[in-house]
Amino acid sequence: MAKANILLVFLCSLGLLLLGGVGVEGNPNYRDALQKSFLFFQGQRSGKLPANQKVSWRSNSGLSDGSLDHVDLTGGYYDAGDNVKFNFPMAFTTTMLSWGTLEYGKRMGPQLQEARAAIRWATDYLLKCANSKPGKLYVGVGDPNVDHKCWERPEDMDTVRTVYSVSSSNPGSDVAGETAAALAAASLVFRRVDPKYSRLLLQTARKVMAFAIQYRGAYSDSLGSAVCPFYCSYSGYKDELLWGAAWLFRATNDAYYYNFLKTLGADDQPDIFSWDNKYAGAHVLLSRMALLGKDKNFEQFKQEAESFMCRILPNSPYSTTQYTQGGLMYKLPESNLQYVTSITFLLTTYGKYMKAKKQTFNCGSLFVTPKSLIGLAKRQVDYILGENPIKMSYMVGFGRNFPKRIHHRGSSLPSLAKHPQSIGCDGGFQPYFYSSNPNPNILVGAIVGGPNQNDGFPDDRSDYSHSEPSTYITAALVGPLAYFSH
Repeated sequence: MAKANILLVFLCSLGLLLLGGVGVEGNPNYRDALQKSFLFFQGQRSGKLPANQKVSWRSNSGLSDGSLDHVDLTGGYYDAGDNVKFNFPMAFTTTMLSWGTLEYGKRMGPQLQEARAAIRWATDYLLKCANSKPGKLYVGVGDPNVDHKCWERPEDMDTVRTVYSVSSSNPGSDVAGETAAALAAASLVFRRVDPKYSRLLLQTARKVMAFAIQYRGAYSDSLGSAVCPFYCSYSGYKDELLWGAAWLFRATNDAYYYNFLKTLGADDQPDIFSWDNKYAGAHVLLSRMALLGKDKNFEQFKQEAESFMCRILPNSPYSTTQYTQGGLMYKLPESNLQYVTSITFLLTTYGKYMKAKKQTFNCGSLFVTPKSLIGLAKRQVDYILGENPIKMSYMVGFGRNFPKRIHHRGSSLPSLAKHPQSIGCDGGFQPYFYSSNPNPNILVGAIVGGPNQNDGFPDDRSDYSHSEPSTYITAALVGPLAYFSH
Protein backbone atom coordinates (compact mmCIF):
# COMPACT_ATOMS: atom_id res chain seq x y z
CA MET A 1 0.00 0.00 0.00
CA ALA A 2 2.85 2.36 0.90
CA LYS A 3 4.54 1.59 -2.43
CA ALA A 4 1.29 2.30 -4.25
CA ASN A 5 1.00 5.66 -2.49
CA ILE A 6 4.59 6.54 -3.36
CA LEU A 7 3.93 5.61 -6.99
CA LEU A 8 0.76 7.72 -7.00
CA VAL A 9 2.61 10.70 -5.56
CA PHE A 10 5.35 10.27 -8.18
CA LEU A 11 2.85 10.09 -11.04
CA CYS A 12 0.98 13.13 -9.75
CA SER A 13 4.24 15.04 -9.44
CA LEU A 14 5.19 14.06 -12.98
CA GLY A 15 1.80 15.22 -14.23
CA LEU A 16 2.21 18.55 -12.47
CA LEU A 17 5.65 18.98 -13.99
CA LEU A 18 4.29 18.39 -17.47
CA LEU A 19 1.31 20.64 -16.82
CA GLY A 20 3.74 23.27 -15.64
CA GLY A 21 5.73 23.03 -18.87
CA VAL A 22 8.81 21.54 -17.23
CA GLY A 23 10.79 18.86 -19.05
CA VAL A 24 13.93 16.94 -18.22
CA GLU A 25 16.73 18.46 -16.14
CA GLY A 26 14.60 21.45 -15.19
CA ASN A 27 14.43 22.75 -18.77
CA PRO A 28 11.10 23.80 -20.25
CA ASN A 29 9.30 20.93 -21.94
CA TYR A 30 10.29 21.82 -25.50
CA ARG A 31 8.45 18.86 -27.02
CA ASP A 32 5.22 19.96 -25.39
CA ALA A 33 5.76 23.51 -26.64
CA LEU A 34 6.45 22.20 -30.14
CA GLN A 35 3.24 20.18 -30.16
CA LYS A 36 1.27 23.19 -28.94
CA SER A 37 2.80 25.42 -31.63
CA PHE A 38 1.09 23.43 -34.35
CA LEU A 39 -2.26 23.63 -32.57
CA PHE A 40 -1.98 27.40 -32.83
CA PHE A 41 -1.93 27.21 -36.61
CA GLN A 42 -5.15 25.21 -36.53
CA GLY A 43 -6.67 28.03 -34.52
CA GLN A 44 -5.69 30.52 -37.24
CA ARG A 45 -7.15 28.58 -40.14
CA SER A 46 -9.48 30.22 -42.62
CA GLY A 47 -11.74 28.23 -44.94
CA LYS A 48 -13.48 24.89 -44.58
CA LEU A 49 -11.93 23.05 -41.67
CA PRO A 50 -10.94 19.39 -42.07
CA ALA A 51 -12.44 16.46 -40.19
CA ASN A 52 -9.26 16.08 -38.12
CA GLN A 53 -9.37 19.67 -36.81
CA LYS A 54 -8.30 19.52 -33.15
CA VAL A 55 -9.07 23.11 -32.15
CA SER A 56 -12.77 22.44 -31.81
CA TRP A 57 -13.95 25.94 -30.87
CA ARG A 58 -13.14 27.13 -34.39
CA SER A 59 -15.52 26.55 -37.32
CA ASN A 60 -15.61 27.22 -41.06
CA SER A 61 -15.05 30.82 -42.12
CA GLY A 62 -14.28 32.93 -45.17
CA LEU A 63 -15.96 30.44 -47.49
CA SER A 64 -16.70 33.07 -50.13
CA ASP A 65 -13.19 34.56 -50.14
CA GLY A 66 -12.23 35.49 -53.69
CA SER A 67 -15.78 35.58 -55.01
CA LEU A 68 -15.65 39.35 -55.58
CA ASP A 69 -13.09 38.65 -58.32
CA HIS A 70 -14.72 35.36 -59.38
CA VAL A 71 -11.91 33.18 -58.02
CA ASP A 72 -11.53 30.76 -55.11
CA LEU A 73 -9.24 32.22 -52.46
CA THR A 74 -10.50 30.17 -49.53
CA GLY A 75 -8.04 28.77 -47.02
CA GLY A 76 -4.82 30.16 -45.63
CA TYR A 77 -4.36 31.80 -42.24
CA TYR A 78 -5.56 34.88 -40.44
CA ASP A 79 -2.34 36.67 -39.60
CA ALA A 80 -2.96 37.56 -35.97
CA GLY A 81 -5.94 38.54 -33.83
CA ASP A 82 -8.03 39.86 -36.71
CA ASN A 83 -9.87 38.24 -39.61
CA VAL A 84 -7.72 39.45 -42.51
CA LYS A 85 -5.50 37.35 -44.75
CA PHE A 86 -2.32 39.33 -45.44
CA ASN A 87 -0.19 37.29 -47.82
CA PHE A 88 3.09 39.09 -47.13
CA PRO A 89 3.40 37.90 -43.51
CA MET A 90 1.57 34.65 -44.34
CA ALA A 91 4.17 33.76 -46.95
CA PHE A 92 6.98 34.57 -44.49
CA THR A 93 5.26 32.35 -41.92
CA THR A 94 5.23 29.58 -44.52
CA THR A 95 8.89 30.06 -45.41
CA MET A 96 9.92 29.90 -41.76
CA LEU A 97 7.80 26.81 -41.06
CA SER A 98 9.37 25.18 -44.11
CA TRP A 99 12.91 26.18 -43.17
CA GLY A 100 12.36 24.90 -39.64
CA THR A 101 11.08 21.61 -41.01
CA LEU A 102 14.00 21.24 -43.42
CA GLU A 103 16.59 21.93 -40.72
CA TYR A 104 14.96 20.20 -37.76
CA GLY A 105 12.34 17.81 -39.15
CA LYS A 106 14.29 14.77 -38.00
CA ARG A 107 13.99 16.04 -34.43
CA MET A 108 10.24 16.61 -34.63
CA GLY A 109 9.17 12.98 -34.26
CA PRO A 110 5.39 12.64 -34.63
CA GLN A 111 5.09 16.42 -34.99
CA LEU A 112 6.65 16.26 -38.45
CA GLN A 113 3.24 15.37 -39.87
CA GLU A 114 1.75 18.38 -38.11
CA ALA A 115 4.47 20.61 -39.54
CA ARG A 116 3.70 19.46 -43.07
CA ALA A 117 -0.02 19.99 -42.49
CA ALA A 118 0.58 23.53 -41.22
CA ILE A 119 2.73 24.33 -44.25
CA ARG A 120 0.29 22.79 -46.71
CA TRP A 121 -2.66 24.76 -45.33
CA ALA A 122 -0.77 27.89 -46.36
CA THR A 123 0.70 26.65 -49.64
CA ASP A 124 -2.64 25.35 -50.93
CA TYR A 125 -3.91 28.91 -50.53
CA LEU A 126 -0.78 30.54 -51.96
CA LEU A 127 -1.03 28.31 -55.03
CA LYS A 128 -4.57 29.59 -55.61
CA CYS A 129 -3.31 33.15 -55.25
CA ALA A 130 -0.59 32.57 -57.84
CA ASN A 131 -2.49 30.45 -60.36
CA SER A 132 -6.10 31.68 -60.38
CA LYS A 133 -5.67 34.38 -63.04
CA PRO A 134 -2.84 34.86 -65.56
CA GLY A 135 -0.70 37.91 -64.91
CA LYS A 136 -2.14 38.47 -61.45
CA LEU A 137 -0.88 37.51 -58.00
CA TYR A 138 -3.47 37.78 -55.26
CA VAL A 139 -1.93 39.09 -52.06
CA GLY A 140 -4.73 39.40 -49.53
CA VAL A 141 -8.38 39.06 -48.64
CA GLY A 142 -10.36 41.37 -46.35
CA ASP A 143 -10.26 45.14 -45.95
CA PRO A 144 -8.12 45.70 -42.83
CA ASN A 145 -9.47 49.20 -42.23
CA VAL A 146 -13.02 47.87 -42.04
CA ASP A 147 -12.14 44.62 -40.26
CA HIS A 148 -10.21 46.36 -37.50
CA LYS A 149 -13.28 48.41 -36.56
CA CYS A 150 -15.12 45.18 -35.74
CA TRP A 151 -14.77 42.68 -32.94
CA GLU A 152 -16.40 39.57 -34.32
CA ARG A 153 -15.64 35.90 -34.81
CA PRO A 154 -14.25 34.86 -38.19
CA GLU A 155 -17.26 32.56 -38.49
CA ASP A 156 -19.58 35.62 -38.30
CA MET A 157 -17.73 37.98 -40.64
CA ASP A 158 -20.14 40.39 -42.28
CA THR A 159 -17.56 42.84 -43.62
CA VAL A 160 -16.76 43.03 -47.32
CA ARG A 161 -14.09 40.48 -48.25
CA THR A 162 -12.19 42.76 -50.59
CA VAL A 163 -9.60 41.02 -52.75
CA TYR A 164 -6.16 42.55 -53.37
CA SER A 165 -3.65 41.71 -56.08
CA VAL A 166 -0.48 42.86 -57.80
CA SER A 167 0.24 42.76 -61.52
CA SER A 168 2.62 44.13 -64.16
CA SER A 169 0.96 47.55 -63.90
CA ASN A 170 0.73 47.44 -60.09
CA PRO A 171 3.86 45.52 -59.10
CA GLY A 172 4.79 43.95 -55.80
CA SER A 173 8.29 42.50 -55.95
CA ASP A 174 8.38 42.18 -52.16
CA VAL A 175 5.23 40.10 -51.70
CA ALA A 176 5.99 38.15 -54.89
CA GLY A 177 9.56 37.43 -53.79
CA GLU A 178 8.35 36.23 -50.41
CA THR A 179 5.64 34.09 -52.01
CA ALA A 180 8.25 32.54 -54.29
CA ALA A 181 10.48 31.86 -51.27
CA ALA A 182 7.60 30.18 -49.43
CA LEU A 183 6.67 27.96 -52.37
CA ALA A 184 10.29 27.03 -53.11
CA ALA A 185 11.06 26.21 -49.47
CA ALA A 186 7.87 24.17 -49.17
CA SER A 187 8.72 22.29 -52.37
CA LEU A 188 11.77 20.93 -50.55
CA VAL A 189 9.63 19.84 -47.59
CA PHE A 190 7.37 17.79 -49.88
CA ARG A 191 9.99 16.62 -52.38
CA ARG A 192 10.13 13.04 -51.12
CA VAL A 193 6.73 12.62 -49.49
CA ASP A 194 4.62 14.14 -52.29
CA PRO A 195 6.74 14.65 -55.44
CA LYS A 196 3.83 15.77 -57.62
CA TYR A 197 2.82 18.49 -55.17
CA SER A 198 6.46 19.48 -54.74
CA ARG A 199 6.83 19.96 -58.50
CA LEU A 200 3.73 22.16 -58.61
CA LEU A 201 5.09 24.28 -55.77
CA LEU A 202 8.45 24.71 -57.46
CA GLN A 203 6.97 25.42 -60.89
CA THR A 204 4.76 28.10 -59.35
CA ALA A 205 7.67 29.51 -57.33
CA ARG A 206 9.67 29.97 -60.53
CA LYS A 207 6.76 31.76 -62.19
CA VAL A 208 6.13 34.09 -59.25
CA MET A 209 9.85 34.87 -58.91
CA ALA A 210 10.05 35.74 -62.61
CA PHE A 211 7.18 38.18 -62.07
CA ALA A 212 8.94 39.69 -59.03
CA ILE A 213 12.12 40.23 -61.03
CA GLN A 214 10.54 41.49 -64.24
CA TYR A 215 8.09 43.98 -62.73
CA ARG A 216 9.94 45.83 -60.00
CA GLY A 217 8.10 47.80 -57.37
CA ALA A 218 6.91 47.78 -53.76
CA TYR A 219 3.45 46.41 -53.10
CA SER A 220 2.94 49.17 -50.53
CA ASP A 221 3.07 51.68 -53.39
CA SER A 222 0.57 49.67 -55.41
CA LEU A 223 -1.92 48.93 -52.63
CA GLY A 224 -1.50 51.83 -50.20
CA SER A 225 -3.87 51.78 -47.24
CA ALA A 226 -4.88 48.18 -47.91
CA VAL A 227 -1.51 47.08 -46.52
CA CYS A 228 -0.14 50.17 -44.76
CA PRO A 229 0.49 50.72 -41.93
CA PHE A 230 -0.29 47.07 -41.18
CA TYR A 231 2.30 45.32 -43.34
CA CYS A 232 4.11 48.02 -45.28
CA SER A 233 7.28 46.92 -47.00
CA TYR A 234 9.46 49.28 -45.00
CA SER A 235 12.75 47.67 -46.03
CA GLY A 236 11.97 47.85 -49.76
CA TYR A 237 11.87 44.84 -52.03
CA LYS A 238 15.55 44.07 -52.67
CA ASP A 239 15.70 41.83 -49.60
CA GLU A 240 12.76 39.75 -50.86
CA LEU A 241 14.41 39.41 -54.28
CA LEU A 242 17.54 38.15 -52.52
CA TRP A 243 15.53 35.85 -50.23
CA GLY A 244 13.39 34.47 -53.05
CA ALA A 245 16.41 33.87 -55.29
CA ALA A 246 18.27 32.21 -52.41
CA TRP A 247 15.43 29.77 -51.82
CA LEU A 248 15.00 29.04 -55.51
CA PHE A 249 18.72 28.41 -55.81
CA ARG A 250 18.55 25.97 -52.91
CA ALA A 251 15.53 24.24 -54.44
CA THR A 252 16.84 24.08 -58.03
CA ASN A 253 20.62 24.55 -57.96
CA ASP A 254 20.01 26.66 -61.07
CA ALA A 255 22.93 29.04 -61.64
CA TYR A 256 20.49 31.65 -62.93
CA TYR A 257 19.34 32.39 -59.38
CA TYR A 258 22.90 32.51 -58.04
CA ASN A 259 23.93 34.93 -60.78
CA PHE A 260 20.86 37.04 -60.16
CA LEU A 261 21.34 37.35 -56.41
CA LYS A 262 24.98 38.33 -56.95
CA THR A 263 23.80 41.30 -59.03
CA LEU A 264 21.70 42.64 -56.15
CA GLY A 265 24.71 43.88 -54.19
CA ALA A 266 23.19 42.62 -50.96
CA ASP A 267 25.73 44.20 -48.66
CA ASP A 268 23.22 45.65 -46.22
CA GLN A 269 24.10 45.35 -42.55
CA PRO A 270 20.91 44.42 -40.72
CA ASP A 271 20.52 43.82 -37.02
CA ILE A 272 16.98 42.50 -37.38
CA PHE A 273 15.12 39.69 -39.14
CA SER A 274 11.38 39.77 -39.66
CA TRP A 275 8.46 39.43 -42.08
CA ASP A 276 9.64 42.74 -43.55
CA ASN A 277 13.43 42.54 -43.53
CA LYS A 278 14.92 39.31 -44.93
CA TYR A 279 18.58 40.22 -45.43
CA ALA A 280 19.90 38.37 -42.39
CA GLY A 281 17.84 35.27 -43.18
CA ALA A 282 19.11 35.21 -46.75
CA HIS A 283 22.71 35.63 -45.57
CA VAL A 284 22.41 32.69 -43.15
CA LEU A 285 20.65 30.55 -45.75
CA LEU A 286 23.35 31.24 -48.35
CA SER A 287 26.18 30.86 -45.83
CA ARG A 288 25.21 27.20 -45.57
CA MET A 289 26.97 26.64 -48.89
CA ALA A 290 30.18 28.15 -47.53
CA LEU A 291 30.05 26.38 -44.17
CA LEU A 292 28.66 22.97 -45.06
CA GLY A 293 29.56 22.88 -48.75
CA LYS A 294 32.91 24.69 -48.41
CA ASP A 295 32.03 26.67 -51.52
CA LYS A 296 34.19 29.81 -51.67
CA ASN A 297 31.64 31.53 -53.91
CA PHE A 298 29.44 31.95 -50.84
CA GLU A 299 32.12 33.28 -48.51
CA GLN A 300 30.65 36.79 -48.75
CA PHE A 301 27.36 35.57 -47.28
CA LYS A 302 29.17 33.73 -44.49
CA GLN A 303 30.90 36.99 -43.58
CA GLU A 304 27.58 38.85 -43.70
CA ALA A 305 25.99 36.23 -41.44
CA GLU A 306 28.83 36.51 -38.93
CA SER A 307 28.60 40.30 -38.95
CA PHE A 308 24.91 39.94 -38.16
CA MET A 309 25.69 37.66 -35.21
CA CYS A 310 28.21 40.24 -33.97
CA ARG A 311 25.43 42.83 -33.92
CA ILE A 312 23.22 40.50 -31.86
CA LEU A 313 25.57 38.96 -29.28
CA PRO A 314 25.39 40.92 -26.01
CA ASN A 315 29.14 40.92 -25.29
CA SER A 316 30.20 41.80 -28.82
CA PRO A 317 31.95 45.14 -29.31
CA TYR A 318 29.77 45.57 -32.42
CA SER A 319 26.47 44.77 -30.72
CA THR A 320 23.52 47.01 -31.58
CA THR A 321 21.02 44.89 -29.67
CA GLN A 322 19.51 45.79 -26.32
CA TYR A 323 18.59 43.21 -23.69
CA THR A 324 16.16 43.56 -20.82
CA GLN A 325 17.36 43.05 -17.28
CA GLY A 326 15.80 39.59 -17.44
CA GLY A 327 17.89 38.74 -20.51
CA LEU A 328 15.37 39.11 -23.34
CA MET A 329 16.52 40.52 -26.64
CA TYR A 330 14.68 43.81 -27.09
CA LYS A 331 14.41 45.30 -30.57
CA LEU A 332 11.21 47.31 -30.89
CA PRO A 333 8.28 48.14 -28.58
CA GLU A 334 5.53 46.69 -30.78
CA SER A 335 5.35 42.91 -30.77
CA ASN A 336 8.99 42.52 -29.82
CA LEU A 337 8.84 38.72 -29.65
CA GLN A 338 8.47 38.54 -33.43
CA TYR A 339 12.08 39.73 -33.70
CA VAL A 340 13.22 37.53 -30.84
CA THR A 341 11.86 34.32 -32.36
CA SER A 342 13.11 35.09 -35.88
CA ILE A 343 16.61 36.03 -34.69
CA THR A 344 16.64 33.02 -32.36
CA PHE A 345 16.01 30.83 -35.40
CA LEU A 346 19.06 32.32 -37.12
CA LEU A 347 21.23 31.95 -34.01
CA THR A 348 20.24 28.30 -33.66
CA THR A 349 20.66 27.49 -37.33
CA TYR A 350 23.96 29.26 -37.89
CA GLY A 351 25.23 27.72 -34.66
CA LYS A 352 24.20 24.32 -35.97
CA TYR A 353 26.08 24.89 -39.24
CA MET A 354 29.18 26.00 -37.31
CA LYS A 355 28.97 23.01 -34.98
CA ALA A 356 28.81 20.57 -37.90
CA LYS A 357 32.15 21.87 -39.20
CA LYS A 358 33.67 22.89 -35.84
CA GLN A 359 33.86 26.52 -36.94
CA THR A 360 34.47 29.63 -34.85
CA PHE A 361 34.76 33.33 -35.62
CA ASN A 362 35.58 36.60 -33.88
CA CYS A 363 33.61 39.74 -33.16
CA GLY A 364 36.64 41.90 -32.51
CA SER A 365 38.00 40.64 -29.20
CA LEU A 366 35.03 38.31 -28.63
CA PHE A 367 35.69 34.68 -29.58
CA VAL A 368 32.47 33.12 -30.87
CA THR A 369 31.81 29.39 -30.82
CA PRO A 370 28.70 27.44 -31.82
CA LYS A 371 27.88 27.28 -28.11
CA SER A 372 27.89 31.11 -27.95
CA LEU A 373 25.07 31.31 -30.50
CA ILE A 374 23.11 28.25 -29.41
CA GLY A 375 23.38 29.26 -25.74
CA LEU A 376 21.95 32.70 -26.47
CA ALA A 377 19.18 31.12 -28.55
CA LYS A 378 18.30 28.76 -25.70
CA ARG A 379 18.11 31.62 -23.22
CA GLN A 380 15.62 33.40 -25.48
CA VAL A 381 13.49 30.28 -25.90
CA ASP A 382 13.54 29.61 -22.16
CA TYR A 383 12.57 33.20 -21.41
CA ILE A 384 9.58 32.93 -23.74
CA LEU A 385 8.54 29.66 -22.10
CA GLY A 386 8.53 31.11 -18.59
CA GLU A 387 12.09 31.46 -17.31
CA ASN A 388 11.85 35.20 -16.79
CA PRO A 389 11.47 37.64 -13.88
CA ILE A 390 7.67 37.35 -13.70
CA LYS A 391 7.59 33.60 -14.47
CA MET A 392 5.18 34.21 -17.34
CA SER A 393 5.07 31.82 -20.28
CA TYR A 394 4.39 33.88 -23.38
CA MET A 395 3.06 30.79 -25.15
CA VAL A 396 -0.65 30.46 -24.45
CA GLY A 397 -1.56 27.14 -22.85
CA PHE A 398 2.03 26.30 -21.92
CA GLY A 399 3.00 26.15 -18.27
CA ARG A 400 1.05 27.35 -15.27
CA ASN A 401 1.09 31.08 -15.92
CA PHE A 402 0.38 32.33 -19.43
CA PRO A 403 -1.54 35.23 -21.04
CA LYS A 404 -5.28 34.84 -20.44
CA ARG A 405 -6.61 37.97 -22.19
CA ILE A 406 -4.96 37.91 -25.57
CA HIS A 407 -5.93 40.38 -28.28
CA HIS A 408 -7.66 37.86 -30.53
CA ARG A 409 -11.23 37.94 -31.78
CA GLY A 410 -11.92 34.21 -31.99
CA SER A 411 -10.30 33.46 -28.65
CA SER A 412 -12.06 36.27 -26.77
CA LEU A 413 -15.58 35.58 -28.08
CA PRO A 414 -17.71 32.54 -27.23
CA SER A 415 -17.59 29.73 -29.78
CA LEU A 416 -20.49 28.92 -32.09
CA ALA A 417 -21.21 25.87 -29.95
CA LYS A 418 -21.65 28.06 -26.86
CA HIS A 419 -23.25 31.03 -28.63
CA PRO A 420 -24.93 29.95 -31.91
CA GLN A 421 -26.40 33.40 -32.56
CA SER A 422 -24.35 35.68 -34.78
CA ILE A 423 -22.20 38.33 -33.09
CA GLY A 424 -22.07 41.29 -35.48
CA CYS A 425 -19.34 43.82 -36.17
CA ASP A 426 -20.01 45.89 -33.05
CA GLY A 427 -21.48 43.09 -30.97
CA GLY A 428 -18.21 41.79 -29.61
CA PHE A 429 -16.97 44.91 -27.85
CA GLN A 430 -19.48 44.72 -25.02
CA PRO A 431 -19.37 42.53 -23.02
CA TYR A 432 -16.39 40.64 -24.45
CA PHE A 433 -13.56 42.92 -25.61
CA TYR A 434 -13.87 45.28 -22.65
CA SER A 435 -14.28 42.46 -20.14
CA SER A 436 -11.52 41.76 -17.64
CA ASN A 437 -12.44 38.07 -17.69
CA PRO A 438 -10.04 35.57 -19.28
CA ASN A 439 -10.75 34.64 -22.89
CA PRO A 440 -13.26 31.78 -23.09
CA ASN A 441 -11.26 29.91 -25.76
CA ILE A 442 -7.61 29.11 -25.10
CA LEU A 443 -5.61 29.59 -28.30
CA VAL A 444 -3.03 26.96 -27.40
CA GLY A 445 0.44 27.56 -28.86
CA ALA A 446 -0.07 31.24 -29.63
CA ILE A 447 2.91 33.42 -28.73
CA VAL A 448 1.94 36.99 -27.94
CA GLY A 449 3.85 40.21 -28.63
CA GLY A 450 5.56 39.82 -25.28
CA PRO A 451 6.79 41.89 -22.36
CA ASN A 452 7.91 45.51 -22.33
CA GLN A 453 11.51 46.65 -21.92
CA ASN A 454 11.18 46.28 -18.15
CA ASP A 455 10.15 42.60 -18.39
CA GLY A 456 6.59 43.58 -17.45
CA PHE A 457 3.41 42.24 -19.02
CA PRO A 458 -0.04 43.66 -18.20
CA ASP A 459 -2.10 40.85 -19.84
CA ASP A 460 -4.53 43.41 -21.20
CA ARG A 461 -6.68 42.53 -24.22
CA SER A 462 -6.66 46.10 -25.51
CA ASP A 463 -2.85 46.27 -25.45
CA TYR A 464 -2.30 44.70 -28.86
CA SER A 465 1.41 45.60 -28.94
CA HIS A 466 2.05 43.09 -26.17
CA SER A 467 -1.03 40.84 -26.12
CA GLU A 468 -1.64 40.00 -29.78
CA PRO A 469 -0.29 36.73 -31.17
CA SER A 470 0.69 36.27 -34.80
CA THR A 471 1.55 33.37 -37.07
CA TYR A 472 5.08 34.56 -37.77
CA ILE A 473 6.03 34.78 -34.09
CA THR A 474 5.24 31.12 -33.52
CA ALA A 475 6.45 29.93 -36.95
CA ALA A 476 10.00 31.10 -36.33
CA LEU A 477 10.18 29.33 -32.96
CA VAL A 478 9.17 25.91 -34.30
CA GLY A 479 12.71 25.13 -35.50
CA PRO A 480 14.49 26.05 -32.24
CA LEU A 481 11.86 24.17 -30.20
CA ALA A 482 12.54 21.05 -32.26
CA TYR A 483 16.29 21.55 -31.89
CA PHE A 484 16.19 21.89 -28.11
CA SER A 485 13.73 19.03 -27.66
CA HIS A 486 16.60 16.53 -28.07
